[in-house]
Amino acid sequence: MSYIDGFVIAVPNANRERFIGYAGAFDNIFLEFGAIRVMECWGDSVPDGKLTDFRRAVQAKEDEAVVFSWIEWPDKATRDAGMEKVMKDPRMDAASEMPFDGKRMIFGGFVPVVSLPE
Repeated sequence: MSYIDGFVIAVPNANRERFIGYAGAFDNIFLEFGAIRVMECWGDSVPDGKLTDFRRAVQAKEDEAVVFSWIEWPDKATRDAGMEKVMKDPRMDAASEMPFDGKRMIFGGFVPVVSLPE
């Protein structure tokens, strides 16, 4: 069974192309260290909720888009080993120049309980 790391961030609309370049550079490192797939999704239809929503979760401002991303790993052991290698990789030093406010990122690791088609 696979393992998923999920992320939600707010990115200034003015930084869209910069974000795409940033993600393209760093996402390949995850693939190199065992990830099966990486998806970066720019918010297109992110409605306001009555109690909570994606925008509030990351304190998105009016001029920011919500980006929903995930990394699919073959299993948690591969994820743990891969993430350790990613964090130690010297190429990640440049990741500190993010085109978004990393303090407002929400993230977590998830075990799939339903996966279709299977």
